[in-house]
Amino acid sequence: MKSLHKTLASAMLTLLLAVGGVVAIGTTVAAAPTWVATWQASPQPVWSSDFLFPTNVPPVMHDQTVRQVARISLGGQRLRIVLSNTYGLEPVVVGKATLARPAADGMLVADSLRPVTFGGLAMATILPGASLVSDPVELMAPDLSQVVVSFHLPEVTPMSTFHWDGRQTAWIAPGDQTVSVTLSNADRAMQSTTARPLLTGIQVETEQSARTVVVMGDSITDGASASLDADSRWPDFLAARLAHQGVAVVNAGISGARLLTSGMGVNALARLERDVLAQPGVQSVIVMLGINDIAWPGTAFAPEAQRPTLDSLIAGYRQLVTQAHSRGIRVIGTTLTPFEDALPGTPLDDYYQPYKDDLRRQVNGWIRNSDVFDAVIDFDAVLRDPAHPSKIAERYDSGDHLHPGDEGNRAMAEAVDLDALLSGLGTVSDDVAAKTLQER
Repeated sequence: MKSLHKTLASAMLTLLLAVGGVVAIGTTVAAAPTWVATWQASPQPVWSSDFLFPTNVPPVMHDQTVRQVARISLGGQRLRIVLSNTYGLEPVVVGKATLARPAADGMLVADSLRPVTFGGLAMATILPGASLVSDPVELMAPDLSQVVVSFHLPEVTPMSTFHWDGRQTAWIAPGDQTVSVTLSNADRAMQSTTARPLLTGIQVETEQSARTVVVMGDSITDGASASLDADSRWPDFLAARLAHQGVAVVNAGISGARLLTSGMGVNALARLERDVLAQPGVQSVIVMLGINDIAWPGTAFAPEAQRPTLDSLIAGYRQLVTQAHSRGIRVIGTTLTPFEDALPGTPLDDYYQPYKDDLRRQVNGWIRNSDVFDAVIDFDAVLRDPAHPSKIAERYDSGDHLHPGDEGNRAMAEAVDLDALLSGLGTVSDDVAAKTLQER
């Protein structure tokens, strides 16, 4: 009988802990701090030297320090970094890593320098195809602040995984300079790059119920024409609007990305798990993909490729929404923006064709009216020239007639209806759950 009583008591305690954290003696178990994604750079495979664009990274690194700056969205007192060897065929050895706050031009605030460990060790190995999450690092970082990640690659390391268009200056310096406040340019061996080798994520520990919005897109989301080192991509402006509500925004844009086909990055469904569903704290994803699917075929990117049909694009969108919904994640779709006369004077000056724009308009009509997405942002209406709707309005155009400039990025972020975006995340009432974020 005593054994039965003990069994029942143990079961009751387990149940109470599971359903509310209240134990028999009346104490409440405090909610454990949670980790959320606060910054992201989606990994891409490094391409060969004969591709249209240079990689902007050395093919091999050896005994070099990589120093990168990243602006987080939500801040906190403890951070973790994520390094990725997603496309590597060999292990990558990290000799040492540090985290700090930036001063200027690759310099660090000296008293902010913190060692980064992995399983308690300074040295770590990233296995082929794998990622590596660091131990928590005690470093107070406010919302929307920049941090600096430095890591040393002591062994011969072929560059296989990177993020190509970081829109942020990074440095590759000789030797182990992870704890150097100022990088030394011995023998003029230091170089700068706007690519991001290996660094793919930063996570923050939060006490409150924080959430993450992932923005999955192409070069428009990646910030292809945003000012360098200015954090002026449209997801950056959206992050500034959401930080005070305890909502992080992470950028899963890849320049050249497509919904259905792989190229400069893998197709959307192939990276959905990694870039969206697996991100800690994610509860919503904004999807802005499709323009490269429509416009790449027939260009120097894909001279023999066939143009997708409306039905194939719709099937891709539907599958993406289905998979996200199966994990309880809301999906906000966006219309595709105007691109007449895109990329003039480049090898891709045939990117725009009237028949391609016809398909874009059909896709936009379906996105607006299908009710497949939980909400819709009408970026086409936001950016188009009212007098010439197939073109971006001049004040929003970066000059290449495809990518918005900083003011266009700001306008996109300001067009997002936060009530509809955050509906279902516990910040607004359910009666706005189906509200459409269309710019009329």
